[in-house]
Amino acid sequence: MDEQSTKDIGPTDHASPQLRLLRLPEVMHRVGLRRSAIYQRMSEGRFPKCRSLGPKCSVWVEAEINAWVQSVAESSGLHKFDAPL
Repeated sequence: MDEQSTKDIGPTDHASPQLRLLRLPEVMHRVGLRRSAIYQRMSEGRFPKCRSLGPKCSVWVEAEINAWVQSVAESSGLHKFDAPL
């Protein structure tokens, strides 16, 4: 094998910055909603669905949360640079 084929590839070489999983506290911080509001909107189809990684571990895809924040900002007349993330 040559040196190039045996090189270790780090996690940043495989995933873009948008392919991250977020836990509930981070989602709450980013969107400004409490847990109950997030789960209520999920059940109504107005918020991205979480994924279960185990019995007590739910995560959200960062890109889906970012897209939701952007859509809320656009629907309220805010520009992309006006909406805090």
